[in-house]
Amino acid sequence: MTVLLLPASAQSAERGKIEAFLQVTGFDVALDSIAFSAGNAPSMLGLSAGSFGAEWTRLSERVFDRQKMRVLALDILTETLQDDALNHAADFYATDLGQRLVQAENAAHLVEEGTVKQQAGQRIISDLVRAGSERVALYRRMGQAIDSAGAGLRSVQQIQFRFLMAASAAGIVELQLDADGLQAFLREQETEMRMALQAANLAASAYTYQGFSDAEIQSYVEALEAPLMKQVYELLNAVQHEITANRFEALAYRMKDLGRGEDL
Repeated sequence: MTVLLLPASAQSAERGKIEAFLQVTGFDVALDSIAFSAGNAPSMLGLSAGSFGAEWTRLSERVFDRQKMRVLALDILTETLQDDALNHAADFYATDLGQRLVQAENAAHLVEEGTVKQQAGQRIISDLVRAGSERVALYRRMGQAIDSAGAGLRSVQQIQFRFLMAASAAGIVELQLDADGLQAFLREQETEMRMALQAANLAASAYTYQGFSDAEIQSYVEALEAPLMKQVYELLNAVQHEITANRFEALAYRMKDLGRGEDL
């Protein structure tokens, strides 16, 4: 890989630039929030965290180690994030509006999905719809800009697939489907899953940005729709999803020491 050909000092400086980028954009906190997704692992197997005893929390914290996830992100981004895209995104998020947005996003990342964020966000969306507000359309544009390639659904499916296959290989569950059958089953759930993801993302946006004006949300959406910003988010989304899948696979192999689930 190209980075291996660089002098140590140049490689170090580049990595430091990526670390600064993660902080100014808030992506470092977004990476930390991946740890919350560990709570979904037992339900994917048709079980509850209690099925694995008191060790579950300690195991999930070890596997979803925040420092380890940040190192993985740095390794990938040092190889893939181009300077022009990095500088473009960093310049926006370094502005007053950008830093306020990062502060709001960081705070929202620390609220677990499916609890306060989703419930409050859904209420806000309902109120906006009743008022005929244009903000709902802005939030939809925001979601499209952040995931312009439509990779979100495919990534969720791939995370589920890799986790279930790893859990099967580790002897945690016995799948009644082979790899092709599992892929087909996940594809059958696409419509329902896509609608659920869109609703969840809309509610999360409403919760996160409730303290901003319509004009500020408009400015943010326009910034996200810029080609270089789309390029940045396409890469950041891929990194986040790869790290999530990587950690879920690692979790599956470690779960075999905690207990065995039921046939799926």
